[in-house]
This record gives sequence, C-alpha cells and structure tokens, in this order.
Amino acid sequence: MPDARRVGHGRQNMMDRDYFYKIMYGEGNLDYELYLNTAKLLRCQKDFSEFCNKDELQFQVVHQVEELWMKLIAYTLLDIEEYMAARNTNRILTLFKRVHMAQRLLIEQLPLLETMSPKEYQTIRLGLGAGSGQESPGFRALLAMAPHLWETYKKHYLDAQGLTVEAVYDVAYDHGDAYVVAEQLVEFDELFQNFRFHHMQLVRRSIGIDAKSLKGRPVEILESGQRHSFFPELWAVRSKMTDAWGAHYGLKRDSLGGKGGGHH
Repeated sequence: MPDARRVGHGRQNMMDRDYFYKIMYGEGNLDYELYLNTAKLLRCQKDFSEFCNKDELQFQVVHQVEELWMKLIAYTLLDIEEYMAARNTNRILTLFKRVHMAQRLLIEQLPLLETMSPKEYQTIRLGLGAGSGQESPGFRALLAMAPHLWETYKKHYLDAQGLTVEAVYDVAYDHGDAYVVAEQLVEFDELFQNFRFHHMQLVRRSIGIDAKSLKGRPVEILESGQRHSFFPELWAVRSKMTDAWGAHYGLKRDSLGGKGGGHH
C-alpha cells in the first residue's frame, strides 16, 4: 500500500515523484507483468530524468502506441489476404472490422499531440535527429501491403468469377461476396487517407505548413501523400457508374416542385 504520508494534500505534502516513478515501472515479477513484459515495455520511453520537457513522455507514448496499432493492422492484413485466397468472406469481414477499429484509434489519439504548444514541440523535435514519421516501420509496411491485397482480391474475387469492378457495382450487382469485400477495402483506404489528413493537420498546427521536414524536404510532401489512394479502381467506379446512370452533377433537370429546372 502507498505510504499515506506521500499522498496528502497541500504544498507540504506534495507527492514524491521518485516514489511514484518507481510504482509506475512496477516490479516486473507478477504474472500480469511477466506476460505483458512490462519491465521492458515501461522502459521503452526515456527515463523520467532525461525528458527535454514535460510533454516528451506523451510524444513518445503516442508514437509508440501508433507503431503497435500499425503492427496489429499489418499482421491482420496478412491473415486477410490468406482468407481472400480461400474466399472465406465471413472471416475477412470480421478481421476487417478489427483493422478499421484500430485505424480509428490511430486517428483518435492524434489530438493528444495537439495539447502541446508549438514551442514545446520544437524542443522535442530537436531530439529526433534526422528522423521523421516517414521512417515508421508500420506505416511503410501498410504502404507496401496494399498492392498485394488488391492483386489477391482481383485474382480470387474478380478474375476467378469472370467479374470486373464495374460489373460488381452495376450490371452484376447482388451485394455478394465480391461487393462486400471491395467495400471493406474502400473502408481501409478511406480510413488510411483520413489518418494522413489528420496527421497533416497536426503538422500544420505544430510547425506550420511551410516548415521543412527533418529530412530537409518540404512538409507539403505530406499533402501529396494524402491524395494517394490504395485502390483507385474502387474509387473510379463510382464516377463511372454515376455517369452511366445519368445522375451526374451539373445536369439541368426539372425541379421536384415542377417549376423550372435546376442544377443539382
């Protein structure tokens, strides 16, 4: 039990930082600690005495958690590709739900970094050396996996069934396996783009859009990245089908009230 004398109220009874730092690290020998390897996990950040400011622990934790979520996402995508090859659609849908939830958690934790002032962030940034988020192993793994996912989907859900993307979304539309898996890919793509957008906004807020990256390249490179789609065919089909159905915007049609036309 913590010593009550260390947790009292008032200036004369401030909590002893060293005492609580020790509690935060844990003993490392209980079953829970051994299974989760907390002895190493809780020392993956700098020592409390080495932080450049009070926000650096948050900065390290958020980015380390991001790497763990991306590791889980990448690991799950490997399983998804195997289930695609086996056309086990139900399992694919379940696992994509997991992926999408982890992607949303990636996005939802970014506002934590917005609690830092630009001045405090710049101090932390100096300690990164030449490093940048573009070197993230998880991020690079996800970028590399997307083309393989598409080829496996195309081989087993389109080519093997004599289907095209246009057929899945239009003439052969039946809300079947090829369609629902395609929509899971779209969701993955959209959430990845959302993550890139929110990350771009974080950078804009922290260092400004005109700042140079730690690699010496303009931060605008992030903006070009967020315009990248993993599965352009699945996005393009929406425009193609809209034109084919005659529902494109800008077409002059009679208004619903029957009085004159309008542009919709």
